[in-house]
Amino acid sequence: MPADQVYVDKKSGSTTNRPGLTEALKVARYGDVIVVHTLDRLGRTVRDTLNMIHDLRERGVGVRNLADPIRVDSANPVDPMSQLAVVMLALFGQMERIYSLERAAHARAVAMSKGRRIGRPSVVDPTKFAYADHLRNAGHTIPDIVSKTGITKSGLYRILPPRRPEPTPGADE
Repeated sequence: MPADQVYVDKKSGSTTNRPGLTEALKVARYGDVIVVHTLDRLGRTVRDTLNMIHDLRERGVGVRNLADPIRVDSANPVDPMSQLAVVMLALFGQMERIYSLERAAHARAVAMSKGRRIGRPSVVDPTKFAYADHLRNAGHTIPDIVSKTGITKSGLYRILPPRRPEPTPGADE
């Protein structure tokens, strides 16, 4: 296969912005077969995957997978086992996506409950953070702290704890 007919996406199948797939779908014509690593690369929901395969079949374009445990070649639409395999693999792809999100959410919750920080490690030098905290406690404004420390405004809001509200005079009367 010529290199100009190979389309690659490095993004997750869960995103709708996949230029490689979009271009492959645009240039596919009657008799072509789109080859994917696994069927879930076409879409993360059963509906998305089945709709895409159906639309391709209507155009006379087949789909073949490489790594799924069940081989699919939708170029032969009258084969009932092929149709069953497509539905099963699309369902497994959607289930894996859901379970993956649930596992990640659980792992984040466990880490937070143990007091661990979640996300990318901070790139702010701890001495700069301590200086920013000192300036904040001394009453400096955020723009002033930004200019003195070089930490971005969004970075300061992320790392500095919120200020406690000042007591209002006469509020406890």
